[in-house]
Amino acid sequence: MMPTGSLLDTHLTNLAAALVPYRRCESQLTRWGSDLAHRLAAGGRLLVAGNGGSAAEAQHLTAELVGKLRDDRRPLSAIALHAETSALTAIANDYGYTDVYARQVRAHGRPGDILLLLSTSGTSANLVAAARAARDVGVTTWALTGVAPNPLADACDDVLAVASPDTQVVQELHLVTSHLLCEYLEQELPAALAAVGDPAVVGPVAGGPAPVRTGVEVVLDGGTGQQVDA
Repeated sequence: MMPTGSLLDTHLTNLAAALVPYRRCESQLTRWGSDLAHRLAAGGRLLVAGNGGSAAEAQHLTAELVGKLRDDRRPLSAIALHAETSALTAIANDYGYTDVYARQVRAHGRPGDILLLLSTSGTSANLVAAARAARDVGVTTWALTGVAPNPLADACDDVLAVASPDTQVVQELHLVTSHLLCEYLEQELPAALAAVGDPAVVGPVAGGPAPVRTGVEVVLDGGTGQQVDA
């Protein structure tokens, strides 16, 4: 039963209710972060996909991995399949929407890669098809879903299911999951890089942009060449 009250109270009550079982996911998040760190350090890649809001959540995750979450480090290979718009629309036009991700998985997926699929319902046919294609090519499959069991959870090797009937709450905890996954990954990454003989990079990346200067820089005229930083 959905709680009664203001929209804010209702939303926060639903979120609070889902947080209680979500706390039990810590060991799974630690394991996922460690596994992903070692696979990416060894040259593997993360493929992700979703539909609608879940596509946005998935692309948020790839941005954190290719860029960074907190500290500077080497970029990590993560590709949002739904962002390949020309390929996605061509596949949808020629083969049907159910195959938009499965065909890309068959093209890009290699043993050692991970495919992470996000769905609040767990019933999206194109994500289930992608999971089955990944299994055919030897790619490990993880799912972020709402309440399980559901078809996507059944099709994947591992699932983190948010125990809430509220789609918005599920999406919000999927975002929390993405941030925590990155944090656990970055915690394990130095050991993962050392295991493959690649030192972890902390601090400015060689060849990267100069550090950003904070404050306001004022150049004084008069030929003195002096600068004052505020």
